[in-house]
Amino acid sequence: MSRDWQSAALLLAIMVAVALLAMLAPPATQRTVTEAFVKLVVVIGLYVFVGNSGVFSFGHVGFMAIGGYVSAILTILPAKKQVALGLPPFLETVQLPGLAAMPIGMLVAAIVALLVAAPLVRLRGIALPMATFALLVIVHVVALNWQSVTGGRQALVGLPRFTGLWTALGGAGFALIVATVYQQTRHGLALRCSRESEVAAAATGIDVERERLIAFVLSAVIVAMGGVLFAHFLGTMTANTFFLDLTFVTLTMLVVGGMRSLTGACAGVALVSVVSELFRSLERGIDLGGHVVEAPPGLQEIALAVILLAILIMRPNGLVGDWQPAWPAKKAKREA
Repeated sequence: MSRDWQSAALLLAIMVAVALLAMLAPPATQRTVTEAFVKLVVVIGLYVFVGNSGVFSFGHVGFMAIGGYVSAILTILPAKKQVALGLPPFLETVQLPGLAAMPIGMLVAAIVALLVAAPLVRLRGIALPMATFALLVIVHVVALNWQSVTGGRQALVGLPRFTGLWTALGGAGFALIVATVYQQTRHGLALRCSRESEVAAAATGIDVERERLIAFVLSAVIVAMGGVLFAHFLGTMTANTFFLDLTFVTLTMLVVGGMRSLTGACAGVALVSVVSELFRSLERGIDLGGHVVEAPPGLQEIALAVILLAILIMRPNGLVGDWQPAWPAKKAKREA
């Protein structure tokens, strides 16, 4: 078994163990762990492109929104859609189970990603990350103003909440396996070569633009799955949910853990989720001997910014860098 698969197997085992422990915890803790698994799907999707190419993308949360809105339109009760939206008749009357709507949302995100990535991957330097940010803004503005399809500034409510602890774990496990398979293919290897030296990769015959396009579309599909899971975890869809705050949090998770490995992606999600929940509890207030101590609002965001700054200064490659865990190697038998 290769080291990548050993690492994936260990990470899956840890995820299952966390889920089993969460089953014994209060409902609030289960909800926190479920949300962390959903965000892990998104961060793994980011890793597929950002980690393997070395190019930052600020627009992938837009694919979360696309997947979430498509799934919402297909799963909300027809009576609610007739009142809140102005959809074509064939969309107004349809209602699919959540898991049946998920692949459709992923497919729509893949088509959009293919269309926008074709010109984007031709950009070089800072232009490509800035173009992905422009993509995020475009998706956000369209979601805010396309009243008949997205509900505009009003929230779409009534989404079936099928994203539970084990559903989120299954999504994270699927994303982990897909990312592991991809990074072992020749496309993943070629893209990582271009990450180290784009000029050298092109000189050896690697089509950098094609490899970036493949990774971009695949990562958009995984992120869109995370968007569907997140929408059906919350039970509502709003454009502001899938914008700057979620972009900052997911990128922080990837950078803090280490964007060069799947282990780093998982470690970043775990650390940021724990820190976020700790400061969220402080903002709600803690009872200390009859005195309630409350942290000022916004402390959670400040704490994440400080952690990100410290990691960038002290460990530029993240907490784990490109390290991957593996099964203990058996000692070779000495020849007699």
